[in-house]
Amino acid sequence: MIPMEGGYTNPGVEDFHFEPLWGTAWVTKPLLQLVIAAILVIVVWCVVSRKLRTVPSKSQFLFEQVYDFIRSSVGRDVLGPGFRPYLGVLVGLFTFVLFNNWFGEFFLFMFPTFSKIGFVWGMVGFVYLLYIFAGFRTHGIGYLRKSLIPEGVPWCLWVIIIPIEFLSNFVTRPLTLAVRLFANMFAGHLTVVVFVVGGTYLLTYANNLFYNVGGGLSLVFGVVMMGFELFIGFLQAYIFTILVAQYISSSISESH
Repeated sequence: MIPMEGGYTNPGVEDFHFEPLWGTAWVTKPLLQLVIAAILVIVVWCVVSRKLRTVPSKSQFLFEQVYDFIRSSVGRDVLGPGFRPYLGVLVGLFTFVLFNNWFGEFFLFMFPTFSKIGFVWGMVGFVYLLYIFAGFRTHGIGYLRKSLIPEGVPWCLWVIIIPIEFLSNFVTRPLTLAVRLFANMFAGHLTVVVFVVGGTYLLTYANNLFYNVGGGLSLVFGVVMMGFELFIGFLQAYIFTILVAQYISSSISESH
């Protein structure tokens, strides 16, 4: 943070740090949000899937649209005919990431959980095990050969191809998946905080109409940015789910 005239402190990385709660060393606000999101995913889908009606209620209609959206645009289009065993995971991941992203725009939370990269690593670790498990489930031990040696590559090039394929399939994928989600959530939240905190400071600055007007405009733009972050949160959840589906697809497909 950079202290400025009048006591203003520029928002920075320190605003993403939360002290442990209730005298513990590990229970923090982001962790509670993660647990709340997991409970919401379970409760919401259990509730809306009970007592389904031919003429759906508003809530049933809404979540049917979410389910059909992931089923058609992610499951069927990316995974193909073998998408059904993984559809539940994809729907759950999408809504879980979406809830955690949207926490940044709701006043009880005001913090996107996945702007803390440790939580992103944990979720990506699950995805990593998932697509490797899918590969072994489909191909057995032959999954290793399929992942490391593309079809048609002559044996004399294996010494070059195998390390490249290993890095691509088992190192680069989880790294880029995590960093993409984290960076977007972190940058978006920091931008909103800068406009809101800076705008509040300028709006309340004494005896300076120019600062006051600029502060008001900054707050308005901060609200607009919050609305934009709702869209970004949805988009990142969708991209994350598509990438997971692509990784599973590459693991279970016959060709490489």
